[in-house]
Amino acid sequence: MADITRYPFTRHLRGTATVHVQHVRNGRVRHAGTGLSFWFRPLSAVLSEVPVADRELPMLFHARTSDFQDVTVQATVTYRIADPDLASSRIDFSVDPDTGAWRTMPLEQVAGLLTEIVQQQSIALLAAVPLTSALVTGVDALLTTVGSAIGSDARLAETGISVVALRVVAIRPEPDVEKALRTPAREQVQQEADRATYERRAVAVERERAISENELQSRIELARREEQLVTQRGANARREAEEEAAAGQIGAEALARRTLTLAEGEASATRTRGEAEAAAESAHLAALRDLPDQVLWTEALRELSGRLPDIDSLVLTPDLLAPLLARLGSSSAS
Repeated sequence: MADITRYPFTRHLRGTATVHVQHVRNGRVRHAGTGLSFWFRPLSAVLSEVPVADRELPMLFHARTSDFQDVTVQATVTYRIADPDLASSRIDFSVDPDTGAWRTMPLEQVAGLLTEIVQQQSIALLAAVPLTSALVTGVDALLTTVGSAIGSDARLAETGISVVALRVVAIRPEPDVEKALRTPAREQVQQEADRATYERRAVAVERERAISENELQSRIELARREEQLVTQRGANARREAEEEAAAGQIGAEALARRTLTLAEGEASATRTRGEAEAAAESAHLAALRDLPDQVLWTEALRELSGRLPDIDSLVLTPDLLAPLLARLGSSSAS
């Protein structure tokens, strides 16, 4: 909006770089352009301000598809007034010479015009396609169709309005329909997640089975080695027992041979000693065979005395000596 300074009987207007100002007096254009600054009389001046900067116009409207489903279209149109002189002749952009405010709402008229064009083309396009197609390809189709319609619209060209850009942000169905449409995709995603979970569990089970088989194989191999160890220990024990038995047998045979040798030696010595004693006895008897009886008795007594135990005292009574003397006397008489 231009800056208007009030003075007695006159006014001063100072415009901006984004506003086209037109000053008409008595049907003739006195000033026209952007960024102007000039004096004017309020009673005879007709002022118009036309913004020439780019403006964003957001839109939100409803449409219906061929399968009678309501959708909400959200779009944004960027436009500018390319010919402000032409626009000011078709739309009322006049301002109050005292305040500089628009007398009407021209930008709302421009917004309504653009909205009607976009909405009409969008409704016509969406009414010919089903809901799924509208949701999948509707944005690109709207950009193409509505963009072409805006570019070729005669009213916009006659008004001096140029559309810079068109953006279709979204096409949304009703919440319950959108939820229903999301259900198959959600179910498919859930199925994929379940399948991934089952596959992961299957892989885990397969790995656990492989681990169990490895443990079982390890146990079998350990048992086989333990069996070999027990067999080897038994063979070693048997060999050790055999060696001990053989060693014991050899020891026993050596002991028997040694005992036999000792017994034979002792027997031979006894036999030799007996033979020597017998020979000595025979020689002794042969020597005594020719001796007189007194000598024999004497020898016998001496022999007897040598075999008797030690006698500290001996008491001879008449009863003991009488038979002995009688026997000696009879022997002497004979």
